[in-house]
Amino acid sequence: MKLRAHSFFTASMHTSQQNLAPPLKFIALFFIIICFALPVQAASFHVTTTGSDDTGNGSLTSPWATITHALDSVPDDSIIEVHPGTYTGRIRIRGTFPKGVTVRSQPSYLARLRNNDRVLTVYTDSRGATGITLEGFDIAHSGEGSAALVVHIDGGGNNGVSNITLRNNILHDSYNNDILKVNNGCRNILISSNMFYNQTGSDEHIDINSASDVIVEDNIFFNDFEGSGRINGNDTSSYIVIKDSNGAGDIYTGSRNITLRRNIFLHWQGSTGSNFILLGEDGQAFYEAYDILVENNLLLGDSPHVMRAPFGVKGGRDITFRNNTISGDLPALAYGMRLNSEGDNPPNTNIFFYNNIWVDQTGSMGAESAHGTNDFSDTPPDQTNTFLLSHNLYWNGGGSIPASSSELINYTNDSNRVVANPILTTPSSVILPRWNTTSGSFNDGSDSISAAFSALVTHYAGLFTNSPAIDNGDSVHGAGEDILGNRRPSGSSSDIGAMEFGSRSSSLPVIIAPATNLLLRDKS
Repeated sequence: MKLRAHSFFTASMHTSQQNLAPPLKFIALFFIIICFALPVQAASFHVTTTGSDDTGNGSLTSPWATITHALDSVPDDSIIEVHPGTYTGRIRIRGTFPKGVTVRSQPSYLARLRNNDRVLTVYTDSRGATGITLEGFDIAHSGEGSAALVVHIDGGGNNGVSNITLRNNILHDSYNNDILKVNNGCRNILISSNMFYNQTGSDEHIDINSASDVIVEDNIFFNDFEGSGRINGNDTSSYIVIKDSNGAGDIYTGSRNITLRRNIFLHWQGSTGSNFILLGEDGQAFYEAYDILVENNLLLGDSPHVMRAPFGVKGGRDITFRNNTISGDLPALAYGMRLNSEGDNPPNTNIFFYNNIWVDQTGSMGAESAHGTNDFSDTPPDQTNTFLLSHNLYWNGGGSIPASSSELINYTNDSNRVVANPILTTPSSVILPRWNTTSGSFNDGSDSISAAFSALVTHYAGLFTNSPAIDNGDSVHGAGEDILGNRRPSGSSSDIGAMEFGSRSSSLPVIIAPATNLLLRDKS
């Protein structure tokens, strides 16, 4: 298009203006502007299981065989279409692309990437690793005996890897260690609209370790070992950990500027000492995680397995946890949070909780079993310096909200608290939306991760008419949008929780709250 536009413009300049009638001059000028304004179509290249890196040229009729060779061969601003089939072995994601290159499964989820070692590595080498997007793949270990990690993004200690995006992928079934590790001086990493399930051992879905400017958004996290023909040993760790294991071993001391927003966490099958989200873990003498934002997430208690607490901080500072919805019978040692320090950790500092919903519809908030003691927080007084709770909603099935004088944080610290039933759908018998290769859809009937995400959010985070969460939030300190990306009102009270009332699906029924559930402003 650029060549054609240039030719047209050159020819027009050599045309005598006197020989063009005024209307024709405007028409010529209009077409010149249009031609220059049209975007240039990115070149497309192709990879298939029957292609050849030796004789192929990347065309549809003569495709390449590997993604790595394609990345080594394409120009900037290209699209690499990976056709259906199983691709076995390590795939090295590399190349420096200022405008960006997209590598995508076409159609989504039908290109399966497998290895008994790291499946994808994004490392710094002579080619660099910048400006690459991977989307639409089914990525997993090939089975038992695999070496550690499924996907590894390693910055080489000095920002050697940046501007990497993982979007709309199914990342699952690590048989050794984390599913995704982002570490050692990476920056500008976007993890968006993916599905994660089934890590192994004392490791995570995502380990963000000594990295900067990482955004994790619009993802679904759960575990379902039985669905993969595996045994659940209740020994896995948190879904997401943000920490720094190597201290001054790279350019960052402490992971910083990390955002976790608009994600869904459900179906816990891990250890009793772990969390959905954990900030800090290694007992370092510095803040392992700081400048962290956790907002608009949906955390569901739909499993009988006990966790430590849905949210934990060990040696962190300047952390905001806002507009999250924690709902369901979530067996835990603490229903709200655990803030502590371990090893050489400094005390936690500046931990802020705004506009969150904590609702256990069964009345067993923070009890690990039917005979356990309810518990809202595990917060030793000498292990956190400063914190704030404001405009949060608390409900324990009509029973009292647990509080303890031995804990630093209690719901009574929230002078703007709402104690009332938020009238949310109880998350029981949730259909886990894992990918079904036979049907070519997700188990909930969705045809995409984004559709499964929207269905879960609408059903379990949607506020009904008369919910006391409506208009009782703090707009000044709240999130500017909700879990579906819709703007929240500014200059007036917004809603408490992950989903703004105006965003709810019109298909949700209107429920009139029973009289006993109407808004109570507890000041006791």
